[in-house]
Amino acid sequence: MEPNVGETDRTLRLAAGMLLGILGAIGALGQATFSPLIGVLLFIVGLVLLGTGFTRTCLLYRPLGIDTRTKR
Repeated sequence: MEPNVGETDRTLRLAAGMLLGILGAIGALGQATFSPLIGVLLFIVGLVLLGTGFTRTCLLYRPLGIDTRTKR
């Protein structure tokens, strides 16, 4: 697949993915003020953001025709 995630988008995805993954793990273990189910959901969203950041490909961008890379 052709990459469609630019540098700024990638950096934000990786940072948000790490943050949500950590918060989700803490929540899933029952150590947060929110329910463990919300923790699991946050963890999954964090993993998706990390995956799209590392691969530089967002499957949701494809049907919407979005490409955040800079055109040279």
